[in-house]
Amino acid sequence: MEITNCTTDKAKRDALLVKDALENGSQKAYSDLMRYYRDPLYYTLLKMMKNPYDAEDLTIEAFGKAFKNLEKYTTEYAFSTWLFKIAINNCIDYMRRKNASPQCVDEDFCVFENSCESNDSLSQEETYMQKERAEMMHWAVDQLRPKYRTLIELRYFQELSYEEIAQTLNISMNNVKIQLFRAKYMLSSIMEKMKSAI
Repeated sequence: MEITNCTTDKAKRDALLVKDALENGSQKAYSDLMRYYRDPLYYTLLKMMKNPYDAEDLTIEAFGKAFKNLEKYTTEYAFSTWLFKIAINNCIDYMRRKNASPQCVDEDFCVFENSCESNDSLSQEETYMQKERAEMMHWAVDQLRPKYRTLIELRYFQELSYEEIAQTLNISMNNVKIQLFRAKYMLSSIMEKMKSAI
């Protein structure tokens, strides 16, 4: 990666981190980029979503997408500008999808959790459908690679916090968030294929 057009110390610092991440696979470089921009990105998305849970998930998603496409970044723009553009576009897409189709992985996890509890307000048909979705979710989780399956089970089935997962797996909290994003992305793809096959 060629470092040009870095007019400020911050721009040069970010460009060097991106270069280190790309060329050396440096986990520290990825972690540093997250550390510098996680909070400002989260608060920007919080203003858009008005929901801390969605803002948190979309922040992690934005970093996941940015890191996955890091080779497309050029120093023509500040890294922060590029990252925020990805995050805001992703946020807009998420809101469109949510309005068009409320079915998403997180909601399927909610259905899984609710299916474990008796709910007298649901009809027999609704209860049956809920159990079907919970079984689909379990099957989909089983298709994941062991590393990602463990993350999903710890986060959603055992309801551990990011910090608790980091301690359990002896990895950094940023790694937990990045890997959990990847796991949810893969799980979402599996669920979509299953739904389209029905």
